[in-house]
Amino acid sequence: MKNHASIELDRLDLRLLQEIQQDARLTTAELAERISLSASPCWRRLKRLEEEGVVEGYHARLNAEQLGWGVTAFVHIMMENHSAELCTQFEETVRHIPEVISCHNISGQYDFLLQIVARDLQSFGEFARKTIRSLPGIKEINSSFSLKEVKTGNALPVEPSTA
Repeated sequence: MKNHASIELDRLDLRLLQEIQQDARLTTAELAERISLSASPCWRRLKRLEEEGVVEGYHARLNAEQLGWGVTAFVHIMMENHSAELCTQFEETVRHIPEVISCHNISGQYDFLLQIVARDLQSFGEFARKTIRSLPGIKEINSSFSLKEVKTGNALPVEPSTA
């Protein structure tokens, strides 16, 4: 993976990134029109951004509730030790659990933060007892539940920093 900080992004690149974050289904012609560029140069810019790893993929955002996922839990995990082997084993196991929709190795009191979806509280309880507790190397688990989603999405700010 390339170091993204070293990639030169001009005004048109930033506008292009904003547009595809808002609607990744835009055709090259529609995208080119929105950023005031012809289609071929727009396509070349987009391909360069993909090749450089700035654009990692295109995804649909699904509605969890509509799909029956009524509970979102945030689970803090403290590991029993910090051996590289144990952490790698934990991370590899978590990657294959569909209900874990994100996992972050974090600083502070806990080592990992998992975002987990469940059908309801009862199914989360069963998932916690059977799946989370069986993850390798866990010393402590602390769960919190989302009461209301205030902001969603993963659009990154692409404006040049003013700091």
